[in-house]
Amino acid sequence: MKTKRLVFDALLTTVALTIFMLEAQVPVPVPVPGVKLGLSNIVTLYAVFAIGAADALGILLCRVVLGAFFAGQLMTLIYSLTGGLLCWIVCCLLRNVMDDRQIWLCSILGAMAHNIGQMAAAVAVTQTPKLLVYLPVLMISGIIAGTFTGLAARFLLERMKNI
Repeated sequence: MKTKRLVFDALLTTVALTIFMLEAQVPVPVPVPGVKLGLSNIVTLYAVFAIGAADALGILLCRVVLGAFFAGQLMTLIYSLTGGLLCWIVCCLLRNVMDDRQIWLCSILGAMAHNIGQMAAAVAVTQTPKLLVYLPVLMISGIIAGTFTGLAARFLLERMKNI
C-alpha cells in the first residue's frame, strides 16, 4: 500500500509540475508581477481533499522546488514557497470545516493567502513596503484564479471518485 501511495503522489507531482511548466510559457495579459492562474494548484487542492494534508504538502514542496530549478528562476523559490505554504495551511484548516462541494471556496481563500504570502516575501526580500500597492490587484486576481482552480479541483475530485 505504501508503494501505491508513493506512486500516486509521484504521479500527482508530475502532473502539477507539468502544468506549472506549461503555464510558465504562457504570457500573462495583466502587467502586474505575481498575477497568474496557478493551474498547478488544482492538483494541490485535490490532494488536500482526496488524500490528505501530508501528501499534499509533499506534492507542493516537490513542485515548487523542481519548478524553480527547471524554470531556472531560483529567486521565485522564495516567493512560491512562502505563498504555497501559507495557502496549504489555510486549505488544511478549512478542510476540517468544509466538504468536497465547498472546495472552490477553500481555493479562493487559499489563493488570497498565497498572494499575501508572496507579497510578504517580496517586501521582506526587497525591503520595499511600497510593493503593497499591488496587493489589491493580487487579491482580485486571487479571487478570480481561486474560483477557476477551485471549480476545476471540484470537478477533478468528483471524477476521480469513480476511478
